[in-house]
Amino acid sequence: MPPDGSASNGSSRLSTDVQTRVRYWGPAIAVSLTTFIVVINASLMNVAIPTMVDEFDTTVTAIQGAVALYSLVIAALILPAGTLPSRHSSRRVMTIALLVYAGGTIVASISWNTTVLYIGWSFIEGSAAAVLFPLTFTVLTVSYEDNDRAKAFGLLAGVNGVGSTLGPIIGGALTTYASWRWGFTLQLIGVGVILFFVRYVNPNPLSETGESLDKGGTALSIVGATSLVTGFLLSGKYGWLLVRRPFFVGDVQLNPFGTSPTIWFLGVGLLAFAAFVQYERRMERADREPLVPLNVLTNRSFLSGVITYNIRSIISAGFMFIVPVYLQAVLGYTAFETGVALLPYSLASVLFSAFTPGWRKYISPKTLIQVGIVCIGVGLVLLYEQTGPDQTISTMVIPVALYGAGVGLILAQITNMTMSAVPTADSAEASGVLNVSSSIGFSLGTAVVGSFFLGQFYGSVVDGVLRVRNVTVSMKQRYELIIALEDAAETATEATQRQFLAQLTPSQRRLVKGIFEAAMFDAQRAALLLLVLFVLLLLIVSTFLPRRIPEADERTGQPESE
Repeated sequence: MPPDGSASNGSSRLSTDVQTRVRYWGPAIAVSLTTFIVVINASLMNVAIPTMVDEFDTTVTAIQGAVALYSLVIAALILPAGTLPSRHSSRRVMTIALLVYAGGTIVASISWNTTVLYIGWSFIEGSAAAVLFPLTFTVLTVSYEDNDRAKAFGLLAGVNGVGSTLGPIIGGALTTYASWRWGFTLQLIGVGVILFFVRYVNPNPLSETGESLDKGGTALSIVGATSLVTGFLLSGKYGWLLVRRPFFVGDVQLNPFGTSPTIWFLGVGLLAFAAFVQYERRMERADREPLVPLNVLTNRSFLSGVITYNIRSIISAGFMFIVPVYLQAVLGYTAFETGVALLPYSLASVLFSAFTPGWRKYISPKTLIQVGIVCIGVGLVLLYEQTGPDQTISTMVIPVALYGAGVGLILAQITNMTMSAVPTADSAEASGVLNVSSSIGFSLGTAVVGSFFLGQFYGSVVDGVLRVRNVTVSMKQRYELIIALEDAAETATEATQRQFLAQLTPSQRRLVKGIFEAAMFDAQRAALLLLVLFVLLLLIVSTFLPRRIPEADERTGQPESE
């Protein structure tokens, strides 16, 4: 080694540079890993449902109830939880939320019945996730500016895509070869790693006033979000306007004027949010601190981004519902093979979300988003064209990758564009609004596209049986037969189809299996066309987005809308 110690100095400088970069990008790593484990957590539950039904000696409805309750808890708390960084240290809030999440994970992993599972997974983990989801956007908005902020949001979007795709693969492998409980246990390791990087998160609250929580606004937001999500969850079974089947609360049937409970829950939700806006306006006029400042709710650039993000969530939820069901129910793929089939989506979304944020120097972010929307539409159309018995994982690569590229292009720009439209001081409240909109969008997408998909499937099964028997019925009788089939046997998954077919004679089995396959192809095509319509709506809404993202000095006040 040279006597002047230059090698030692060089090594020291390298170590210092690495430490500086870790410290700088630590917040982005922390929130990205947080998003990853929360997304993996949701995927794990969906894959493990059949195994958990057997282990707890319960029903599919009971386990799906835990999933629905988890969504409800997040939707109810996400808006008020999003404002916590305005009153408390972001670092402290994130640390406590992660520890609570870890506690819920432990309870879920050792649960011995559905009640304990509900407490650990639905309530404890759901409450922690409601804090963590909006906190991720807030931390990135506060920690970075301009190009680095765009890169951080791109990383977050890419990790989200990886989690949604790897979730079924990891969950399927653990459930098949070990136990679903290991999926929860492994999340504890992830929490430990995240806590290491949380120390780099800004320790200061966004506001120095330490304002108290807006209790009235909180109550109205909880009622609004809970009612809307509940309405969407009930829509598939009970219909949107007129009741499809009786709705009971205890022993009392509640179907006033022959209507579905869905329309009443949606009505209450919309009224609650209308009252919320009026209440927040009154709070500001009285010089009190509202849950969400009016300048956020009336910011045209921000609202256009929220609506765009919401419709994108509807499309993503619908896509991630129908494609796995289709692949497993009609093409016979396992959960692991389904994850492999969706891998091009994951890789493309990661690449385009992580490496395209800087393209806004040369191309308008609005244009990049619209190119992404077109890519999604083309990918869905190609999937529609190849839907059939000859479809394979290899033939799906291009359309699934196109869909993923489109999602990556959108997510690389939309979150940064939307959050940058408001002053940094209001980023916590804006993050809460964006996340509750996304949560409602995912619920709406699952409800609308899912119920449409299943309705088309059961309708095609009834039509196929009627054609074979050469029977003609009225539309009302056909509708009643569809409802009767849904109530008699759940046959929209491969396992339930096998169980149903096992009860038939060999000749009946061959006939009905062919009808099931044809019905699933019809349902998949119809659902893909519905998603294409949502893509067209998304393209129209995107025209209202601003053409550029305001620079840091413009965010101290209200940015201009274009």
